[in-house]
Amino acid sequence: MGASGYAGGELLRLVAGHPEFELVTATAHRQAGHRLHTVHPQLIGLDLVLAETDPAALADADLVFLALPHGESAALAAQLPPKTRVVDLGADHRLADPYAWANYYGGTHAGQWTYGLSELPGQRERVAAATRVANPGCYATAIILALAPLIAAGAAQPADVVVVAASGVSGAGRAAKAHLLAGEVMGDLSPYRVGAHQHVPEIKQATGATSLSFTPVLAPMPRGILATVTAVPARGVDPQAVLAEAYADAPFVHVLPEGRWPHTAATLGSNSCHLQATVDVDAGRLIVVSGLDNLGRGAAGQAVQNANIMVGLPETTGLSAWGVTP
Repeated sequence: MGASGYAGGELLRLVAGHPEFELVTATAHRQAGHRLHTVHPQLIGLDLVLAETDPAALADADLVFLALPHGESAALAAQLPPKTRVVDLGADHRLADPYAWANYYGGTHAGQWTYGLSELPGQRERVAAATRVANPGCYATAIILALAPLIAAGAAQPADVVVVAASGVSGAGRAAKAHLLAGEVMGDLSPYRVGAHQHVPEIKQATGATSLSFTPVLAPMPRGILATVTAVPARGVDPQAVLAEAYADAPFVHVLPEGRWPHTAATLGSNSCHLQATVDVDAGRLIVVSGLDNLGRGAAGQAVQNANIMVGLPETTGLSAWGVTP
């Protein structure tokens, strides 16, 4: 559901090429009735007409992806049979705290599903046992992967975490908006939702951070996220060593060799997150830089990774850890 958006198009590309999944149908709202390649020209040859968004038509599916705007998933998911596995790329089921939902999103809290960040301790097993999984947000994924192991290991204090992160325009969705026109974005960097971004409670919930200052920046590129995460050290440790140990067996999280830093182009089209860490020689703060593709690991790729785990496949099935550049 929600196949006409950017994340929906990336999901279609991954599912259509998946060796074990069969694409049964793809639904949309305003684009229903259009041939798929007229909405996603990159998928020419995938002969499909976008259907109306009708949960009843998906009742026999083994698994459904919801790639809908925030606040629209819950009502549709509730109409699917309990046995149907569902991965929701929206925010509707990420938060445990209804007050946090009301403060950052508004409206009625739909309840929490299993959180789909499999690299967190014990989470892969929870995803495998779930029929309903909430895919993490794109910024949240980049920041949580950078921060969670440091707090869990007692290397970073949970208070006074500061993040500045830049994202490509596809993170804002496909709807036509004046501030996302090429003439507005190209040659420009602009902050937005300063001090009140909706991913803050999600990041705190997943990492154990108690206070987080997050400034997102819109960057003149189609896709990608580069996040700089800083925290106060709790004891003298090598943050890179902590991250390397935490992700030693994680196929899609790569702690880069010393001296190499993440950049967004290296993750383009992949399901990988690249990390590098150091200690600021002046302030003494821990610094972790995290890079990923917001439509890949930050959305569609992660959704397929979760789906693989849910149906008992290796989590790497149909996904690449390698990016496409230039």
